[in-house]
Amino acid sequence: MIAVVGTPPASATPSAVISEGSAQILQAMLAATAASSDADTVSRQFLGTPYGANTLVGSADVPEELVIELERVDCFTYADYVEALKRADTPDEFTDSLVDVRYRDGVVSFATRKHFFTDWSATTPRLATDVTASLSDAALDVEKNLNQKDAGGVYLPGLPVVPRTVTYVPSGAVDDSVVSRLRTGDYIGAYARDGGLDVTHVGIFVQTPDGPALRNASSKRSDNQVVDSAFYDYVATVPGLVVLRPTR
Repeated sequence: MIAVVGTPPASATPSAVISEGSAQILQAMLAATAASSDADTVSRQFLGTPYGANTLVGSADVPEELVIELERVDCFTYADYVEALKRADTPDEFTDSLVDVRYRDGVVSFATRKHFFTDWSATTPRLATDVTASLSDAALDVEKNLNQKDAGGVYLPGLPVVPRTVTYVPSGAVDDSVVSRLRTGDYIGAYARDGGLDVTHVGIFVQTPDGPALRNASSKRSDNQVVDSAFYDYVATVPGLVVLRPTR
């Protein structure tokens, strides 16, 4: 259920926190994708959307809110909204889908939020399949303790450390053969060297008339919005790639 900011909720069911501006954007996006909800069409609706960090509300000390903020996005909320929009025809369906995308077991809380990119493939029901290992014989497996900083402490206080094997293709091995195995709509994570993170950035692979691109919410000063970055140029700036293929 959606409750526009300033409107009391109609029931005890957790309501989305959404501004009038975001509600209007959602309606426009649903109309634009009514005929086709493919990943390219849906993700393209966000091109030019300003970059905005820290839009979600919730921590170990602050109650979680189901935030829908479409007037600005970061790389991960962008992926959240694209995946939810692919699964929805109405605002209420979008809200329900967002809960499934963003949280485990349909429970809106900081503890159940999918904080890490690979949560999408590691938790059930899965949103995506990790296809990284199938892309290249050069793919490497690394044992990580997600949330545990290499320098000590944790990234997200109040949450446990999560042991996980993360597979990535080193950037030097990402050639035409690897790219030919990617599909428009694949979620691309920039592999993190830090043992407590799986990736440092997330985007969506798309084939465009200008060649392969990473459609992403870029915080670069020259972008500061959702853009299509030339894929090979982007790959050259990161250690490697983690690739998740959506199940829908």
